[in-house]
Formats: sequence, structure tokens, C-alpha cells
Amino acid sequence: MHASIVAIPDIGAPTLRRALIAGARRVIADRDTLNRINVFPVADGDTGNNMAFTLQAVLAGALSQRARGVGELLQRVGSEAVDGARGNSGAILAQFFQGVSEAVGDTVRLDADGLSRAVRAGAESARQALSEPREGTILSVIRVFADALEPARAGSGLGDWFERALEHSRQALHDTTGQLAVLQRAGVVDAGARGFVDLLEGIAEFMRHGRSVSPTERAEAGELASAAHADAIDAEHPDHRWCSECLIGAERLDRQALRAAVEALGASCVVIAGSTTRARLHAHVADARTLFDTCARFGRVEACKADDMFAQQRHTGLHQEVAIITDSSADLPPGAAERLNIDIVPLRINFGERDYLDGISLMPSDFFRRLRGDGILPRTSQPPVGDFRRQFEFLLAHHPQVLYVGLSRAVSGTLQAAESAAARLGSDRVQVFDTARAAGGQGLLTMLAAELAAQGETRERIVAELERLKPQTLVWAAARDVRHAVRGGRVPRWVGPLAEWLGLTPIAQVTAQGTLKVGGALFGKRAVPSRMAGYVVKRVPPGQRWRLIVGHGDCPDDGHALLEALRERLDCAESWLVETGPAVGAHAGPGTLVVSLQPVRENGDG
Repeated sequence: MHASIVAIPDIGAPTLRRALIAGARRVIADRDTLNRINVFPVADGDTGNNMAFTLQAVLAGALSQRARGVGELLQRVGSEAVDGARGNSGAILAQFFQGVSEAVGDTVRLDADGLSRAVRAGAESARQALSEPREGTILSVIRVFADALEPARAGSGLGDWFERALEHSRQALHDTTGQLAVLQRAGVVDAGARGFVDLLEGIAEFMRHGRSVSPTERAEAGELASAAHADAIDAEHPDHRWCSECLIGAERLDRQALRAAVEALGASCVVIAGSTTRARLHAHVADARTLFDTCARFGRVEACKADDMFAQQRHTGLHQEVAIITDSSADLPPGAAERLNIDIVPLRINFGERDYLDGISLMPSDFFRRLRGDGILPRTSQPPVGDFRRQFEFLLAHHPQVLYVGLSRAVSGTLQAAESAAARLGSDRVQVFDTARAAGGQGLLTMLAAELAAQGETRERIVAELERLKPQTLVWAAARDVRHAVRGGRVPRWVGPLAEWLGLTPIAQVTAQGTLKVGGALFGKRAVPSRMAGYVVKRVPPGQRWRLIVGHGDCPDDGHALLEALRERLDCAESWLVETGPAVGAHAGPGTLVVSLQPVRENGDG
């Protein structure tokens, strides 16, 4: 086997670039297997996606362009990996590349001695990135690989030398099953460690053949036990719901002080990868908001993400053909997302220089408090395409089909971002549905989709029902302070002065096209909930049973009064009071009331 490997005396940037491309492609091709065997540190079935996402960022950036030397190339690789890192294993891999890069410096070509020193530095850097390094993980395999690359062990050529180190790494991967009890119970190797070996396998194949070779199918080391995912949340930290990450930039970042501050929060699986000016933090926490606020003390916080590991756990054992996902502009009743297995992609909110995740790092009550008191006008923005892509990839690993039930295209670019993510996946397994609604109207359609999915309906049948009930799903909103709606362009400018002069509370309705149109007003500011209920009742078809969601913008007493008034005047099969979030509040302001109604489907067929 060794004789077929071409000996290479040293490595230049073109060869290293092609070798890393081959290795990255090997990991990406094996992503589904890595997802299936992912049981540590949390059995959330996304290690393959996270490592693939990290390496895709490197492929699209550093490895897509030529470099003058290996030092320049590895510097780009380390930087792109840190910026694009996802998940525990992705962050460790990024720090490995960062450590290799720092050891190589400005070197133009790399020989065996230089490569050995750089890999050892990368292994040590990866280990130092973790607050609690564990054996039997990717760290163990990286260390074995580094030890096996000792220059004294070099043979007739770099290819033979690398192959022997790879053989040691394969054995180290096999040994992980016996090093961690959770791996032994599941009968699998560590997923992150296998991903690293995949990277080495791809590089070795390139060295053998001088080109990237597609990996052949390999038999699984063992099938996952049915209980492998039953204890998905870390037994030591069962309240650590959020797999959280962010980029932190500063002129001089004190990573040790940052680590101490994060550890003081009781965070687990802490990885800090990067340099003294830019680092990516990964941590599992019970409260992502507190984590990001802590990070903000050390520099600019960007690119925040917080994956709900409780939701991921539900999907690993959910035998359902269609997964339902929406965005945080949908007002869902408390507990509905958990009960109906609905995934949510958070919108982004900006106050000054800080970006927040809607409903995760900024709750509705905090949003309205800042809106009333800070004097800083917020901006909402659609989730990045990468947020949708990451969620879609995870769901596709566990379900044959994915249906995104999204915010009206007419009022936001959120739907377009989801479409871009689906297109990049190049799969017809993801479908994007425009509700032409927002707030509770979008929430009602999302709940309907999730209920039908739970009943085993096909995606085609679910979409047909959504299309049928979309025009019958009605939404009205009353804004106490129309200045926010005028500033956001949701209502004409002339409405502001007129409403203030006459003491009006404008009422807008979501049109069939998904736009917001002012259709009436209440005179005066007294008894608004009762009078709004009367306004709505006059405009709905008679003799119909309804599902009702009332949303309030930091005015729970008025919301409750409106809900009770509608319950008294309409035949409501189900009704809920919810806090409406920034998607509405940024444009309608505090005191907003939103009424959303949907006809009840009788006997399952409407």
C-alpha cells in the first residue's frame, strides 16, 4: 500500500490547497454518518452538519483562491475556519487550523520537520481551547496524529510518513469507543474524531492519486442502539438548552479573562477558538442572553447563533415524514413549538452596535423596555441565509421532507433568505411556503401545518390545506403610537399627523397579498380593547367557529381584555394570549394589539 504513495520532499501552497480541498470534501461527503453516530457531548445529531458547515466556509473562502505560500494559505484557512465554525467539533477543528497557522507563520514551503511542529502546535492549541478537555474525542485523535508525525519517524518520503500517522489515527479513532461510556453504550466511535480522520483520509487519497477521490461507502462500526439518543441532553447539565456561538472582536482580546467569565456562568462544552483580536466562542448554556451579554464586555459581538438542543433532541426520535419550521415573527402560543415539534429561526434585531436574536438573546419584554427608554431606534432584519441552511440541513438529516412556513414576502426578505438556503442545498426535499401573513396569522398557519405533519399527512396535502386556509386566516393590528409604523413605512406618512390630531387609534388589516393596509380607526384612547373587539366582530363571516390568537406589545392587561371580549362575541374553539415580538413591535410600537383568526377545520376537512 505504501509503495503506491508518491514521495513529496516538501509542500508548497498549491499542493497543500488541493490536499485540504480533498480532505474537506471527504468530511462533507460523510456528514450523514457523522450525524447518525453523534452521541457526545450531546446526542443532537448535528456533528456532521457542523463540521461540514465549518469546512464549507473554508472551501468557499481560503481554499477558493491561490496563495503565495503555505503560511499565507494557512492564515486564511485558520481565519475562515474560526469565522465559519459551527458546533463543538467545528470550533475545535477551527482552533487546530489556527494553531497550525500561527506555528507556520510566513513560511512559503513546508518540509516534514515544519509540518510536524505545526501539527503539534495545532493539537496543543485545540486542547487549550476547551475548558474541560476529554479523552476519547477529536482531541485524542488529533494528539495521536501529531505524535505520529514526529520527524524521527519519517520514512522514505512524506507520503509514507503521512500514511503511517494516518494508521495511528485510525487506531485512535477505534479506541474512542472504549474511552467514553456513552460511546461504548451506543457502540459507536466519537463523531468529531471520525470527522478528523475523514479529513486525513481525504488528504491521503490526494497524496496517493494526485487528485481528489470520492470516498467509498464504508460499513458502519455498529448500529446506533435505540436508546443512544434517549439521553440527548448532557446528564451533568440538563438545563443547558442552548448550543451558543458568537464571534468576538477587539483590539486586544483577553481570552483567559473571557474564558473565566464564561465559566463563571456555569457554561459547559466551552471552546474559544481564534487569536488575540478575533475569536469564536462555543458554549452550552441555560441562558444564551446572559452569555452574549457577558461576551459583549470583552469586545464587539457578531454572528450570534443559539441552537435549541431540546428541539434537536425531539427530532432524533421523531418518526415523522415532514418537519415544520418557521421564523420568530410567527406568534405561537406558549408551549406550542415544543408540543408540535416546530423549529424556529430567529430574526435579528439591532439596537445601536449590538445585534440580538429574537426570542433568545432579546425577549419581547426586554425589547419593548428598550424601545420605551433607550431612545435608540431598533432595526429588524431577516435571518442570514446560513441560519436557514443550518436548520434545513439538520432537519433533513432526520426527516424526508422539510416545510418552512414563512413570514409574508411582501413585508420582509425573510422568505427570500429561506428560498436562497433551499436553493443552495440543491434539493427538492425543502419547500418554502409564503403565508402572506405575520404575527398570529403566521402562527395559526404554522400550527396547522405542524398538526397535519404529526398526523402523517404528506407535504403536498399540508401545503394544499395551507393554501386553502390562507385567505381565510384574518389579521388585524391596532397601533397606539403610529409614529413607529410611519417611520418603518408600514403606513402612509399622512396618517401620523392626522391620527395625533384626531386622537385616533388606527387599525390595519393584512391584505390577501400579505401587505398591511389601514382600513379604519377608533376615536379616542379609552376602552380600546373592547371597541377593537367590536370592530373585528363586524368584519368576520358569521356562524363560523374560530381559532384565535391575541398578541399584545407589552400591554398584557389590554391583551387579556381584548381576548375576553372576543371570546364573548365569537364562537372560539381555541384561543390564546401571546406576547407579540419585535417583528411587529419595531413597526407598531408599545401598546400594539393584534387579532388573528382562522376557521376551525371540521372533521379534518374544513
